[in-house]
Amino acid sequence: MIKIFFRTLRLFLTPFMLLWAKLATPKGIIRADQPATDQQCAQLKLYHFKTCPFCIKVRHEMARLSLPVAMLDAQHDPVHRAHLEQGGGKIQAPCLRITDANGKVEWLYESRAIISYLQQRFNVAA
Repeated sequence: MIKIFFRTLRLFLTPFMLLWAKLATPKGIIRADQPATDQQCAQLKLYHFKTCPFCIKVRHEMARLSLPVAMLDAQHDPVHRAHLEQGGGKIQAPCLRITDANGKVEWLYESRAIISYLQQRFNVAA
């Protein structure tokens, strides 16, 4: 019974979550070194669920920082979901896959940790 309640609630809230995600997306910053930033972002991938509020927070911060990070839907795409579970060890979103220059891969979970990482790596001094 509880399961049915939460499924119904999720179905009801989904359109509102998608609308909020779209309307609340901040305008991106303008940076002089955008091509270099774009190149660095090629080493990042965000595994996300479309209506997850924590994923939306991360996507908003990526938009604010003008980061073209590849976004992979781990909720509806079984290939991305399997890759997240196999590489990161668990199916939890958001998860940022970071590949360094040597090819070493790090899986960063938790929206706060991901936002903090992005801000430290890409934030422009005001």
